[in-house]
Amino acid sequence: MAILQTTNLTKKFGKFTALNGVNMEVNSGEVYGFIGPNGAGKSTTIRVLLGILKATEGEAKIFGKDAWKDAVEIHKRISYVPGDVNLWPNLTGGEVIDLFTKLRGGNNKNRREQLIEKFNLDPSKKCRTYSKGNRQKVALVSAFSSDADLYILDEPTSGLDPLMERVFQECVMEAKLAGKSVLLSSHILSEVERLCDKVGIIRQGQIIETGTLKELRHLTRTNLLVETKQPITALSEVKGVHGIEKKDEALTFQVDAEHLDAVIQYVSQFGVSRLESSPPKLEDLFMRHYEGADNASGTGVGGES
Repeated sequence: MAILQTTNLTKKFGKFTALNGVNMEVNSGEVYGFIGPNGAGKSTTIRVLLGILKATEGEAKIFGKDAWKDAVEIHKRISYVPGDVNLWPNLTGGEVIDLFTKLRGGNNKNRREQLIEKFNLDPSKKCRTYSKGNRQKVALVSAFSSDADLYILDEPTSGLDPLMERVFQECVMEAKLAGKSVLLSSHILSEVERLCDKVGIIRQGQIIETGTLKELRHLTRTNLLVETKQPITALSEVKGVHGIEKKDEALTFQVDAEHLDAVIQYVSQFGVSRLESSPPKLEDLFMRHYEGADNASGTGVGGES
């Protein structure tokens, strides 16, 4: 069942088109990875979903309700964490967490204490003294303390150290196991790869690929390291081979998945003495889509999304 759905979602600011026909669907109990560089349209999409911006065309629905017209009803069942958290400077972290909890009508003190401990947060300090990472922790503890049905997380681990990123990932998996849905906007590809069931790649306001990681991996290249008894000749002319480099006595290169069989057959005639392969990563897929494309328009890396 679709918890979140956008159909032909379009948002224009004057003559500039920030979103151009975005279609996405997040189902119950699913973690959906929403990836793209800064300026691609991730945050604009999320602001439309939260009812902060009104779509120019198309529709956005959460729990079957209109994201703009029914925002108040929708917000009772969602938790949102932005990538840059602003807090009340004179309140302590604990007071902010309590405030958000009360606004939602919940009072799960055990869960609150567990999360504060897991995220290694000192809730007695005033928010003005917190680093960016600690402000992020306050938002994450607030979000995961609540019993939401949908978590909308926009670059949520911005400013967190690797240990806290791991804690965040555990919280997402717990939410998923409890049947909750998560929309995770991120540029940390390893995070997306570890957590997400489905991925949507947005570029210049358009979804250019969507599917499960398994479905998308056919577009990626496998990394090979090959050492042979005789030097491999004319490897660069073999279809599907990219980025050949010499590493000691071996060659390293990438192979398009659809040509892997033919490439292995070709190199094996030179007497393979060592062969190592590493599975294709989401990063490879991401880079293939973005190679040379971002600077083609005014929405390239570096802009606000």
